[in-house]
Amino acid sequence: MSDTHKKILFRYYSDLLEDTVVETMWAEIIDLEKGLFKLDNIPFFGPLIATEDIFFAEYDEAEEKLVYRKTIESFGNSILQVVILEKGFDKEIIREELKAINCESEGLNETLFAVEVLNSVDYSHVKTILSQYEAQEIIEFAEPCLSEKHRADLLKN
Repeated sequence: MSDTHKKILFRYYSDLLEDTVVETMWAEIIDLEKGLFKLDNIPFFGPLIATEDIFFAEYDEAEEKLVYRKTIESFGNSILQVVILEKGFDKEIIREELKAINCESEGLNETLFAVEVLNSVDYSHVKTILSQYEAQEIIEFAEPCLSEKHRADLLKN
């Protein structure tokens, strides 16, 4: 994977954790000399970048690795954060429900997972599913990186 991908360090403020977070994620190399990459991971803590977005990163002497600097082009995917509030609730139930509508997710631990909503998915369906669980106080969810396309999906209904 190291021939086509690089680990990139992201440092950003997380509203979820109310603190600065350092997260490393895999990115596909677009042009190594120009520092262009395409994000190939689902971010956990909410930087303003989503999967498939093209970004600029450069080698940082202090960090001794490639560090994200700015997003160059967004492809309309969104990233959500879901926190399980109900003790003992199996988060896989929600993850499978989201997967059935083409939304992949990555679990961080028993109570937190991040969801990738592709540009092609109607976000109103995703929001309906998550809002039902939130109304039952099973989860809380955040939309740290909601694309313009997905904002528009909510206005259609």
